[in-house]
Amino acid sequence: MSAALPVPVRVQGPWEAALRALLRIPSAVASLAVLLLLVLLSLSAPFYAHDVAHTDPFESDVAATVTLHGEEVPVMQPNHNRLHLGLTPIGPTWHADADLLGADSQGRDVAARLLYGGRNSLLISAAASVLCIVLAALVGICAGFFGGIVDVVLSRLMDIMWAIPVYLFAISLSIVTVSQGLQLGPFTIRSDNLLLPIAIIALVYVPYAARPIRGRVLSLRQAEFVLAARCLGVPRARILLRDILPNVSTTLIVLAPLVMALALLAESALSFLSIGVQAPAASWGTIIEDGQGLIYTRPAVAIAPGLAIVVTVLALNVLGDGLRDALDVRETGRRG
Repeated sequence: MSAALPVPVRVQGPWEAALRALLRIPSAVASLAVLLLLVLLSLSAPFYAHDVAHTDPFESDVAATVTLHGEEVPVMQPNHNRLHLGLTPIGPTWHADADLLGADSQGRDVAARLLYGGRNSLLISAAASVLCIVLAALVGICAGFFGGIVDVVLSRLMDIMWAIPVYLFAISLSIVTVSQGLQLGPFTIRSDNLLLPIAIIALVYVPYAARPIRGRVLSLRQAEFVLAARCLGVPRARILLRDILPNVSTTLIVLAPLVMALALLAESALSFLSIGVQAPAASWGTIIEDGQGLIYTRPAVAIAPGLAIVVTVLALNVLGDGLRDALDVRETGRRG
């Protein structure tokens, strides 16, 4: 009787193990679902505006009307104060085809602008976080790996940027670029280009992401496998690409959602101050600014984008905590 052949055991890779560990964290899965829902809703903005609400969220129309319960209702309605002076935009109707969340002071559909604003806010924060992580990785890895004068120069530069309050730094850069645009040789970036807030927000948060990356690289420099590679005469570039960078990648992944949450708050603040996303484009920050004067009569104009920002930031922070737990070797080993 022939002996049975041994069944080959499939070895689980580190990234697969991390993904399985992440999917076993309910809060992380819930945050991923929330973020995916927000992205899908934002991508559906043109469909909602043109096919459902039948409105142009970027055109002022104070004389517009909506059909509500079979009747034509003006979007801008008389005030209910004693003198009945002025007009107040219609409040939430809870009908998707008739100003679901009401209108703003220019008669524009708040729900449609909320979806369009989500596209810009999520795009800017995501792109700024990716650019910030790339720049921070370049600075942190170079400072930590090469040391010496390189580390001194880069660290002192990061300290200078760190000493400036982040919003003051961002506001100063935004005021200069928004008023004049940005000239890069033969290329001119206009003040309404989304590349400007992306670059500004990414730049101001580089010190916050570069410091933990540098600390991680400094600890890896003293790791046994790196010291052994140096003793064997392995070129520094090979050590950097084969040993340092793969071990830093987990730190970069964990930092990404946290930096994106900070970038979203910064973008909303700059847009609220009218030095971020420029009209007629919309973002969650610009919609809050539009609703500032209606906070007592039509609070939904400001509350809706505020809630969207809160939910997105909370989801990103919870996702960052889940990624940290899933990518931690000791935690993954315990769960296994």
